[in-house]
Amino acid sequence: MDGDLAGIFTFVLIAAALVFIFASLTHRRSVKHEERKLLLQARIEEAKAAQAASPDLEKRAQIENRLRVLERIVTDPSADLATEIEALRDIRETREAVQ
Repeated sequence: MDGDLAGIFTFVLIAAALVFIFASLTHRRSVKHEERKLLLQARIEEAKAAQAASPDLEKRAQIENRLRVLERIVTDPSADLATEIEALRDIRETREAVQ
């Protein structure tokens, strides 16, 4: 009977060890998977933030271009200021009409 009890005990220990090893490996895989998911979500958020910032950059570039034109008009003594401003208004109106 002692031999049978030792065999059963050994079997239970081996089964418990196998279950523990399998559970440990499964847990490691799930943790790695969660890390990858979080990394991808972070990349998605970064991409969304970059896309949200791009219209601001375009608008800033447009404002800078307008400022350069106005500086050129103001600092150029030979240009007729009223004619230049009217030309810019005409260009702006045609752009707005196209959009």
